[in-house]
Amino acid sequence: MTTTPARGRTVLRDISSRAWEHPADRGALVALRKLKGFDSVLKAVSGLFNERAVRLVFLGSAVRADERQFPVLHRLLGEVAQTLDAPDLPTLPELYVVANPVPNAHTLGMNEPFIVLTSGLVDLLDEDELRFVVGHELGHAISGHAVYQTLLQRLIQLSGLLSTIPIGGLGVRAIMAALHEWSRKAELSADRAGLLATQDPATAFRVHMKLASGGHLDDLDTASFFAQGQEYLAAGDLRDSVLKLLLIENQTHPFAVVRAAELRRWVDSGEYTAVVAGGYPRRGDDDGATVSDAAREAARSYSETFQQSQDAVGRLVHDMAGFLGTAKVWLDETFRRTRE
Repeated sequence: MTTTPARGRTVLRDISSRAWEHPADRGALVALRKLKGFDSVLKAVSGLFNERAVRLVFLGSAVRADERQFPVLHRLLGEVAQTLDAPDLPTLPELYVVANPVPNAHTLGMNEPFIVLTSGLVDLLDEDELRFVVGHELGHAISGHAVYQTLLQRLIQLSGLLSTIPIGGLGVRAIMAALHEWSRKAELSADRAGLLATQDPATAFRVHMKLASGGHLDDLDTASFFAQGQEYLAAGDLRDSVLKLLLIENQTHPFAVVRAAELRRWVDSGEYTAVVAGGYPRRGDDDGATVSDAAREAARSYSETFQQSQDAVGRLVHDMAGFLGTAKVWLDETFRRTRE
């Protein structure tokens, strides 16, 4: 059941984070959530020293938002938590503003996550746009991205010896590339959480337009901006496709123009409207989410992206997968006839 607060945003009662998680992100999270106990151990070990130290740094050098300091941000955090029906966090994450002219935001910590916004971001965005950013960061906290990404980082560190072996080094690079790919998809998930917090696509799009332009919104045209994003996604020759893979291999975030295009794709698909209308998975059903179903959704998402894209590498991978599938059927049929 959903209810509507005073400002006209729908409160998404009992919403599961699966509602906003990108299929590729959700597939990894569902699988990792099945590893009962690993996240608890990781929290205990990492939180003992690292998390406490990092929090003390911000406690001593930044400004914590409350009823008297950055009260607008403090209020926005409470309203976003209400809209997203923030579930299992024992308390709301603390929110800090740090002196840094570069617009940025991130969520840190595992036992007690906290949000950090730079002063450059606070200066750049209006109240509704800041609501989107706070929703984005709270989405990270609810999904548990910090916990599971830290788990993978620990696993990668344990396999560090392999980097001294030529073939092993290639394996580590593949793992790192996969981790960065997951991180980029986690950012798309958090963008969806931010949109559900604002429930105004135009506001969400403005944030990415401001971040891409440095705030020169008056000099931007929405149609041209999205056409630019589509041009990047559909860049057609093989050389551009390879260059894009190399450019983003070690990037934790998608490019701003691409993020806007991906968020608009989610809106245009009708999924956003369905969630706001109440058609979303509930937290009570999270334990029943299966790894196989999540994996199929992730595979379907990549397949649809390849099919819809004019990208040369995307076409190559998709066509090769189709060829291999056809070849397997032919081989199976040939060996079956031989055995007969």
